Amino acid sequence: MTALALKAAIGALVVIIIALVSKSKSFYIAGMVPLFPSFALIAHYIVGTERSPADLRTTALFGLWSLVPYAVYLAVVYVLSDRLALWATLSVATIAWFLAAGCLLALWLRFHPS
Repeated sequence: MTALALKAAIGALVVIIIALVSKSKSFYIAGMVPLFPSFALIAHYIVGTERSPADLRTTALFGLWSLVPYAVYLAVVYVLSDRLALWATLSVATIAWFLAAGCLLALWLRFHPS
C-alpha cells in the first residue's frame, strides 16, 4: 500500500509541476516534464529487483522503442494544433498514439519473442 501511495504522490507532483511550469514564461518546458523518468525509475527498480539483468536490459530497450508512439503523438499535435480545435487535436493525437503503440507491440512480439 505504501508503494501505491508513493506512486500516486509522484504522479500528483508531476501534474503540479506541469501546471506551474505551463503558467511561466518558459511554458514550453511543460512538454519536457512528463519525460522525467519517474515512472520508468519505478518500473526499472521493480524489474531490476525481481528479474534478471537481461530482463532489465530488454525492458530498457522496449522503453527506447516506446518513444516512437510518443513521437507520433507529438507530430500529430504539432501538425493539427493550428488546424483543429484543441479537443479534436488531442483526440486524433491520442488515437495515433494507440495505433503506433499497437503496431510497436505487434512488431515487438513478432521479432523479439521472449
